[in-house]
Amino acid sequence: MTDWPNSGGVGPRPVPNRAVPTTGPGNDPGGGYGYGGHASYDSGYNTGQVYAGSGYAGGGPGEPAAPGHGGARPAPDWGRRFKAGLVTLLVVLLVWSVGTYFWADSKLRREVDLSTVMDRPEKGEGTTYLIVGSDSREGLSDEDRKKLRTGSAEGKRTDSMIILHVGPEGNTMISLPRDSWVTIPEFKGSESGKTFPSPGARKLNAAYSMDGATLLVRTVEYNTGLHIDHYAEIGFGGFASIVDALGGVEMDIPRDIKDKNSGADFKKGRQTLDGAQALAFVRNRYEAGSDLERTKNQQKFLSALANQAATPSTVINPFRLYPTLGAGLDTLIVDEDMGLFDLASMFWAMKGVSGGEGTSMNMPIAGSAPQGSLKWDMTRVKQLVGQLKNGEKVTVRAD
Repeated sequence: MTDWPNSGGVGPRPVPNRAVPTTGPGNDPGGGYGYGGHASYDSGYNTGQVYAGSGYAGGGPGEPAAPGHGGARPAPDWGRRFKAGLVTLLVVLLVWSVGTYFWADSKLRREVDLSTVMDRPEKGEGTTYLIVGSDSREGLSDEDRKKLRTGSAEGKRTDSMIILHVGPEGNTMISLPRDSWVTIPEFKGSESGKTFPSPGARKLNAAYSMDGATLLVRTVEYNTGLHIDHYAEIGFGGFASIVDALGGVEMDIPRDIKDKNSGADFKKGRQTLDGAQALAFVRNRYEAGSDLERTKNQQKFLSALANQAATPSTVINPFRLYPTLGAGLDTLIVDEDMGLFDLASMFWAMKGVSGGEGTSMNMPIAGSAPQGSLKWDMTRVKQLVGQLKNGEKVTVRAD
C-alpha cells in the first residue's frame, strides 16, 4: 500500500471521476487553478453553491448575461392578440349559428305537400305565402284551454287567413275573411289521392274543414289566380307560447274592448299583451262588429309580433331566441319545400309592412252573400292579382 505525500494518512487514493487535463491552466505553473504549479485535483463533486451577481450559472461578477436568461421581457404584441381573439370569436359565432340553424330546421313540421294541389296557376314575380291561424287545440291541457278560453271543440278550423306577397315593388298583406263566399273547386284528397267533384259555393273556411291545408290552397288559387309558393299554419297554443317567449307584444289598443266570448278585456292605449291576452285580441269577433274589423286587428297584431321577433335584442340573444324558436317551431306547420330562410323572409316581410314599407289591406269586398257571408269584388280582385303577379306597385284599395 502506497503512502501519498501530504495526504495526512495512508491508504489508496480514490480514482477521480474524470481524467485530469493535460493542458490548460491547471498544468501551467501559476496558471489559474493549480496549486504551486501542479494540476488541481478535481473530484467531480459539486457543492451546489450558486454565485450571485453572475449573468449565467457558474459565472462571476461583471460577466455578460447568457441569452435567454435574465434581461428585460419583450413587450406584448397586442395587435396579434386582438386578431387571435377576433378569429376565436368569429369561429364561435359561426359554430353557434350553424348549430342553431340545423337545430331549428329540424323542428319545422313540413307536413303540407303542395305538389298534390291540382291545376295550379302560373307563378308570377315575387314570393307568395298563405299564412293561416287555426283554432287547433293540439297540445293544450284542460287548464290551458280554460286559461286561453279556446273551448273544447274537436278538429281544426281556420281562424284567420292572410296572403303575404313579397314583391320587387314592396310587400303586401291581404286578409281573407273566413266568411268569404267562394267556389270550392274539384280537388284531389290529401289522404286518399282520389279526385272529388266541386261541392260548389261555400264559405272559404269550409275548404279547410273539408280537406285541410291543400284544399284551402287549391281554393285560394282557384278564386284569385295567385300561385301560393309557401304555406304556414300555427294553432292557438303555439301562438300564445311565442308571445310569452318574447316577453309579450306591445300594442296600441284603439278603444276599450270587452268581449266575453274571446276573453278580451282591454282599456284604450298602449300596453303589452301576454299570450292569453294576444289570443283574445286577435280572436275578438263579436265585439269588433264584423269579420272585416277582426281581420284588421289580426294584421296589426301579426305585424307587431313580427316586428318584435325580428329585433336584434331577440335574434342575437340566445336567452330569448331559443325559447321563441322552440315555442313557435314546435307548433308551426309548413309545406315540404319551406326552409328557415323562407320563414325568415316571411317574418321580415311582415315587419316591413308594419314599418310602412308595404301595403296592408282586406280582400276587396262588393257586399253580402248567402249565409251571412261576404262577396268579393272580382273586378278589383283581378286588378290586385295582376299587379302582384307582374311585380307592380299595388294601387288597389279595399274598405
